[in-house]
Amino acid sequence: MIDFETITARLESYEVIKLVQQFCKENNNIALVVGGAIRDSLLGLAIEDIDIVIQGDWQKSAEYICDKLQINNLVFFKRFLAAHFIYKGIEWEITSARKESYKLHSRNPEVEPTELNEDFLRRDFTINAIAIEIWPHYGKIWDPYNGLDDLKNRIIRTPNEPNITFSDDPLRMLRAIRFSSKLNFNIEKNTWQGIKANKERIDIVAPERISEELNKMLLLPVPSIAFNLLDDTGLLDYILPELTALKTIDTEQDFSHKDNFKHSLQVLDNVSQQLETLPNHPNNLWLRWAALLHDIGKSKTKRFDEKTGFSFHNHEVVGAKMVPMIFKRLHLPLNEKMDYVVKLVLLHLRPIALVDDIVTDSAIRRLILDAGEDLDDLMILCECDITSKNPYKVQKFKKNLKNLKQKFEEIEEKDKLRNFQPPISGEVIMQTFDLKPSKLVGEIKTAIREAIIEGEIPNEYDAAYNFMIKYGKSIGLNPIE
Repeated sequence: MIDFETITARLESYEVIKLVQQFCKENNNIALVVGGAIRDSLLGLAIEDIDIVIQGDWQKSAEYICDKLQINNLVFFKRFLAAHFIYKGIEWEITSARKESYKLHSRNPEVEPTELNEDFLRRDFTINAIAIEIWPHYGKIWDPYNGLDDLKNRIIRTPNEPNITFSDDPLRMLRAIRFSSKLNFNIEKNTWQGIKANKERIDIVAPERISEELNKMLLLPVPSIAFNLLDDTGLLDYILPELTALKTIDTEQDFSHKDNFKHSLQVLDNVSQQLETLPNHPNNLWLRWAALLHDIGKSKTKRFDEKTGFSFHNHEVVGAKMVPMIFKRLHLPLNEKMDYVVKLVLLHLRPIALVDDIVTDSAIRRLILDAGEDLDDLMILCECDITSKNPYKVQKFKKNLKNLKQKFEEIEEKDKLRNFQPPISGEVIMQTFDLKPSKLVGEIKTAIREAIIEGEIPNEYDAAYNFMIKYGKSIGLNPIE
């Protein structure tokens, strides 16, 4: 671990810290840097946010700092005795030393000022209850619950009795799992049992807070670790029951099927690892969501036939219809991000169906158009969906997908279909045939699109215009003079 002398020297270089010291000196306050900034500094990780606890006038101290540094993004959360601002890329939070009390069916605490020792007790984990005093005794270490020992021993433990900690604020159960997965720490036995005993309390947590934690888990290098822990504690049954429904493995006669829960997590890990190999390491959260949910339709489409065994026909269609319900329940965005996940779930089987040498160019054109600008991501998902333990099958599938990508490139080079826009707009169709907006205009546009897909005409304006005139005459329309 990094030593405290290095950390205190680094803290002293921040302008905000110097101003906190100045304010506290003038107002006889006590100030500590506490929580994640100390934890991550000791572990040698990058610091993105710094929390300062002030026993004194926290509100005036925040105003003082922002006035001196001309910061104009200061926000107060007075109910929580907290102020937040961003300065030079760091998120700063200045709070009162505070204690919290909770009602049984609410996750929103009653917050009031307190002494520093009670502030440490209310914190989620001992590794987040380590502090460095910045005034009056600069560099003094506060560690009332032996968080340093837990940090060295790689342990997640609550300062308070776990049942109290998790019953009071059930979101901490997800945070325990995320920290354990991210830092490769073990969750201490009593803390683990506390999570299992209070799992049903997760229902009172606001969906957007749950989603925030899930998103952070999905962005971990090996996200399956977190989701397996969620499953082992029983939390996943409350958060994503559609996923745990995939865990059943049935055997009938001589037939069985794979564990689709484990398969989904393996695909998620595969996607995460493959994204790490790409230039600039794109943090594609929504591709990870698509990987996690790509097979959720299988629990509803599982069928058994005595001759052919188990099948999951149309699970991609059923799964795509389930995605909006999940996003709505978890308060995830119901916009183009959700549409992207729906599209990838719906199309994830299509590429593997096109690997035969006899596949037509029109079938490839149709997939290019349906996938649009998300074709590359679809191919990542499709390749990561190969989780067979048979090396021969894996090699064969990957070779076939590589050949398919080559076909995509050849057809794209010839037809320019990526991000396809119809060469003939609805306005041109209406002007040519003197039509008003109607289904007929859409029918003509569809006919032009199909002609391009089938290779009857190139993806060019003149060819599409001539086809439009010919098609119009076939349905009794003549161009106006």
